[in-house]
Amino acid sequence: MAQAQPPLRRTIKKPELRQMVPLADSTIWEMEQRGQFPRRFLLTPRCVVWDLAEIEAWLALRRAQPIRRAPAPDVRKRITRPVRAADRSEARPSPG
Repeated sequence: MAQAQPPLRRTIKKPELRQMVPLADSTIWEMEQRGQFPRRFLLTPRCVVWDLAEIEAWLALRRAQPIRRAPAPDVRKRITRPVRAADRSEARPSPG
């Protein structure tokens, strides 16, 4: 008796991935390296693809467990354009 074949899994290339996941290529690559995004694999020596089911599962997980927004940067720690005195009216000379 013949064994049942596993179902074929659909793969997607980068243009379709970009439509599904609006992140920069560098962000996706860094997240892959950290293990936070499904890994790409080579279909041929010059064709990189992702498993569609893994991408959809990753998106569903992100939707189920929202990530908190990053805190606003502390502008007092800026090197360029540092924040001046707390009361700006005293820092500026009065006209006239």
